[in-house]
Amino acid sequence: MLPPPAGGLDTAVFATDYAGARARFLQAAARSGAALHSIAHPLAGPTGERLATDLAWVGPRDAARVLVTQSALHGVEGFAGSAAQTDFLGWLPVGALPPDTAVLHIHAINPWGFAWLRRTNEEGVDLNRNFVDFAAPLPENPGYDALASALLPPSADPAVIAQADDLLAAWRQAHGREAFERAVTGGQYRHPHGLFHGGRAPAWSQQVLRELLVREALAGRARVAIVDIHTGLGPYGYGEVICDHPPGSAGVAMARAYYGDSVTEPALGTSTSVPKHGLVDYLWHAELGDRGCFVTLEFGTCPLEQMFPVLRADHLLHAAGPVDWRAPDTQRVKNALRAHFYPARTDWQQLVLFRARQVLLQALRGVAA
Repeated sequence: MLPPPAGGLDTAVFATDYAGARARFLQAAARSGAALHSIAHPLAGPTGERLATDLAWVGPRDAARVLVTQSALHGVEGFAGSAAQTDFLGWLPVGALPPDTAVLHIHAINPWGFAWLRRTNEEGVDLNRNFVDFAAPLPENPGYDALASALLPPSADPAVIAQADDLLAAWRQAHGREAFERAVTGGQYRHPHGLFHGGRAPAWSQQVLRELLVREALAGRARVAIVDIHTGLGPYGYGEVICDHPPGSAGVAMARAYYGDSVTEPALGTSTSVPKHGLVDYLWHAELGDRGCFVTLEFGTCPLEQMFPVLRADHLLHAAGPVDWRAPDTQRVKNALRAHFYPARTDWQQLVLFRARQVLLQALRGVAA
């Protein structure tokens, strides 16, 4: 019998850095009896710490039905996802899993970004724009091309920033809010230091996911539900279930059967997110077909208009060359980025844990039905 989501919301599962988050996750996985597997990242964290994507499998290895959780695709957003995974490991007893059902937690698929407090990976790539066919012509984004020099101006001088912001405001006024958001956030492949850059080749994290799909034989399971946890869009503390399966598809039908009317669809304009190129969703869609249901669980933090300045500051910092982690300017930029994507307040943490439990239980019931 699966327990209700309320009760015992222990915010100690939240950490203040990647190393602490990883330690909590690994301890919870060991206590739960999960089968652990770690994939080492080739680079180190800002204080020399080892980085890895860690996998925790709970339940029978040959289960026909699997719930997959994924955290830290956008590095600095990993605080909520890691805490939700650690909480679920400690809160849901293995014996409470439905028959022939297992859970796979993919912790910190972008460990470098999590440790260095970047939304991107070590190459400045937004991994949630990286899942495109690099053998084919890459998606065009003329809106971003027109705005590139204003989005990432040559310096952080206040006068330069003010002039760039005036250009952005004029473009938004001329083309509308939705067109502006699509141009800026939809994904671009021409400006490697710019925001929401999808890269020029499959990133390390993409390769890890592809190998994982084969290693765990997920494409051969009868049913797989994936919940990818993010932060930054939407009302404070609310977890929006975003479905990027094509409208009217079997994936959308499954999402609505699992999560109900809270499901939103960017393609229909019902989500806080606009349609985007290169989402990780598309890998899972292609590999699982009608046997898979992928959703993003997006937790709101601060108003959207506050996101752009902190992202721009971080991109300007890294575009200038190697970063001195201990420098006051670096810490100022990083602390602002972390605070935006992880409001470390008890009320927000409790909202995240309750909603994550609720959605993951819905997914578990749905995939096992």
